[in-house]
Amino acid sequence: MITRPYWTEKVKHAWSKAPIAWLSGVRRVGKTTLSRTFVDCEYFNCDLPSVAKRLEEPEQFFSAITSPTVIFDEIHQLDDPSRILKIGADAYSHLRILATGSSTLAASSKFRDTLTGRKRTIHMLPVLAEELHTFGITDIRLRLLRGGLPDALLADTFDESLYSEWMDSYFARDVQELFRVEKRTGFLRLLQLLLRNSGSLTEVTGLAKHSGLSRPTVMNYIDVFQATQVMTVLSPYSAGGRREIIAQKKVYGFDTGFVAYSRGWNELRSEDCGVLWEHLVLEALQSFVDESKLHYWRDQQQREVDFVVPTGRDAVDAIECKWSADAFDTKGLKAFRENYPKGRNFLVTPEPGEPYRKSVNGLAVTVASAANLRQLL
Repeated sequence: MITRPYWTEKVKHAWSKAPIAWLSGVRRVGKTTLSRTFVDCEYFNCDLPSVAKRLEEPEQFFSAITSPTVIFDEIHQLDDPSRILKIGADAYSHLRILATGSSTLAASSKFRDTLTGRKRTIHMLPVLAEELHTFGITDIRLRLLRGGLPDALLADTFDESLYSEWMDSYFARDVQELFRVEKRTGFLRLLQLLLRNSGSLTEVTGLAKHSGLSRPTVMNYIDVFQATQVMTVLSPYSAGGRREIIAQKKVYGFDTGFVAYSRGWNELRSEDCGVLWEHLVLEALQSFVDESKLHYWRDQQQREVDFVVPTGRDAVDAIECKWSADAFDTKGLKAFRENYPKGRNFLVTPEPGEPYRKSVNGLAVTVASAANLRQLL
């Protein structure tokens, strides 16, 4: 069993703040495997009818727990999961609880209580750049093409059926059980469209036309994609700068493998790597930056910065992603700094080694790998 110590520590840190750690993430990302690595705990698979039956009497159930930790895997399969968690946190405060699910806690009406003050949330992501050595992966291109779901990443050969089967399971198990979506074909067509155009500006009218759905339905389904964590929606950053885009959002798919699959790629050219590298950097940022603070920046002259992160009063960090450092064009970054002079500049590339600083067209820039970002920001 391959361990993922970064996520283990995230769970332990959550327990130091609250009795419940809510571990969410897409199907097959590794939540169950991670749950199984904890010792001195009692594990329950909530997919099983026998477990659901035992939880019909929560007080009797919790009173019988003899370990300090109890794990509820796929707890959203229960009829009233928030009630179980609330009783455990309030009446049995000596216990540490880990609950996993494929969506955000408040994704559906099943969660009648958001457990404010009783929980901390962890969004588990596909295998990060800094984790690749643990999985024995030395070629970053393999991670870009196959993605970061462990089954796909570690398969002996590239298998497209893994992605199509995942899509079917995602709709049947996560979407239908939580949201009762009626238009399966339109829903999956929209998902494919967004993955194919991942990282682009969102244009709802065009998405509605090409998916055969109404504008309100498209917007509703994008909310479902966010709740089930298959899409990340970034808002443009604006704090009064001149001629900025202030409304149009960007949508990113959750995994480079599914972006490549939706584009029909079974091998990668350099220009393909650049697109997917931007996604991998976003995943690195999501692992430690509050997602509400992640933005992109673009002005009406189409000058752009890949990601920006506000860090304090009037200060904002700018993060540019380039497959090759030699291809770095400072046009967007210079325009951004004319509006927002305070903050640090980062150029994130696949180059291994320690971060270093250099001056590029009069801008001080720190060059780093995705694996180093957490130590720098």
